[in-house]
Amino acid sequence: MAIINPHINFNGNAEEAFTFYKSVFGGAFTNVVRLKDLAGPEFPVPTEDENKIMHIALPIGGNLLMGNDVPASLGRVNENENRSKIAISAASKEEADKLFNGLSAGGTVEFPIGDSPWGSYFGMFRDKYGIEWMVDFIPGK
Repeated sequence: MAIINPHINFNGNAEEAFTFYKSVFGGAFTNVVRLKDLAGPEFPVPTEDENKIMHIALPIGGNLLMGNDVPASLGRVNENENRSKIAISAASKEEADKLFNGLSAGGTVEFPIGDSPWGSYFGMFRDKYGIEWMVDFIPGK
């Protein structure tokens, strides 16, 4: 079965965002590559972009949450656009609450976590970095 590994673009704060995500999920980064690590004659990196993240990965369960910073030359990511949401299937109601409360801190709750009309325990929010998340727990699964 295929697994889905979400990848998120940031405007220079990928490391800060991933450090926050790590504080909620735990674990350790498997990979952190900065743009300066790839710099060379064939790939010059402007000084303002040297410490930006080219690739960062955080294992979560059997998946990876991945991200990067967009180089200044490519413009800014629109943080208020309707991005794709990252869906988390929690193993318990307690885990759903922990993840929802941790990740939504400083963000905007769009659908408070609670019993949904379709029978799951569900909540939806945009975190303080503009990323949209859905947390779901399905009893009996």
